[in-house]
Amino acid sequence: MSSDKFERGLAVRRKVLGDEYVDRALNSATEFSKPLQQMITENAWGSIWAEGIIPDRIRSLITIAILASLKASAELKTHVLGGLRNGCTVEEIQDVLLQCTVYCGAPAGIEAFRAANEVISEWQKKESQD
Repeated sequence: MSSDKFERGLAVRRKVLGDEYVDRALNSATEFSKPLQQMITENAWGSIWAEGIIPDRIRSLITIAILASLKASAELKTHVLGGLRNGCTVEEIQDVLLQCTVYCGAPAGIEAFRAANEVISEWQKKESQD
């Protein structure tokens, strides 16, 4: 799984999501899912995220909005964590989810708030311990 694009993507992915998350994702990949990990790391992280045109904080908020509207709770949790690591405030994430609720409907918003709340609660717990 190595190319310049992959290595660039891996560095960005680690910066946004943290080593623990990335190591777990890569190490748990099966023969079946390894091509997906390669593609996501190279194309999403190594191309789009690595461009640097939109600041990572804003890119996180955009990604959170898209995932909320798709009702992609598992990925939303990942990107809420990434957003917090990128400097998004809880209030900004909340506001994005409220906007998604208006435009995507209450079921999508409710699901997004539930998923985000799990991550934010854990984040705040860790923050208070530090």
